[in-house]
Amino acid sequence: MVGLRLGLPRCPGPPRPSGEQPRRRRRLCSSIPMLQRAIWTAVNRTTSGFFYPIEEAELGPVAGKRVLHLQCHFGSDTLKFAQRGANAVGLDFSADAIAAARRLAGELGLADRTDFVLADLYNAPAAIAEPAGFDIVFVSWGAICWLPDIHRWAEIVAHFLRPGGFLYIAEAHPTAMVFDDAAILPDGRPGFFVPYLAREAVVMEQTHDYIDAAATLHHPTTYTWVHPLGDIVSGLLQAGMALDWLHEHDGVPWRLFGVLTRSADRLWRWPDRPWLPLAFSLRATRR
Repeated sequence: MVGLRLGLPRCPGPPRPSGEQPRRRRRLCSSIPMLQRAIWTAVNRTTSGFFYPIEEAELGPVAGKRVLHLQCHFGSDTLKFAQRGANAVGLDFSADAIAAARRLAGELGLADRTDFVLADLYNAPAAIAEPAGFDIVFVSWGAICWLPDIHRWAEIVAHFLRPGGFLYIAEAHPTAMVFDDAAILPDGRPGFFVPYLAREAVVMEQTHDYIDAAATLHHPTTYTWVHPLGDIVSGLLQAGMALDWLHEHDGVPWRLFGVLTRSADRLWRWPDRPWLPLAFSLRATRR
């Protein structure tokens, strides 16, 4: 389906598309905004950075673990794992994001506990020659919406986990992704926009950058996918994983819809009642 989007991003962060999806896409920012990077470095130079409340409540201790962070962008969460005593590897397809991650690791004194790999997600097994080499695979917030093949993603996750290792993912709930402000209702709530079971690319013209409103986007077309929860879970089971638990949440870390209001815990929620889940998280263990 094709649409024009003028407002808030369906998926947070710069696009993280795979090599298998169409080549025409929105241009990734040429560098991480300096103010954003400076603030993040200042806050995290002397303390361990915080995840969002959902991850903080569910991840558990990671000290001594080997962690693979897929679609890591500029590595902020990857570095948080290293600050907590893990050895962490981050992978992303953006050369600019990986370069920024390596600079941050050096500035924070974490270069000896982190490695950042430039590669497309679907090429990860070739880029990181460590099958069954990780205790944890971590995926979060605005990652899998850029991937056309969720079953191949699940196979890659399982490929990297040792027996007994686990995947942790926290993401926007696919039910919420059915709605969008591009089809806004008279009361200001988002309307139906994408069929839940369509499984086809959602092609959007993103005319604005949510980080820099003054930015000129030379390639504004984005391709995203809504992956039904059943496809995600079934893909993991078929790849040799066992589902430990699945949680649904009434908050999400970015303003998915204009009507959402921000709570004290930094999550955005429905203003009156939790009409439908905005996020989900799950943990699955490699058998």
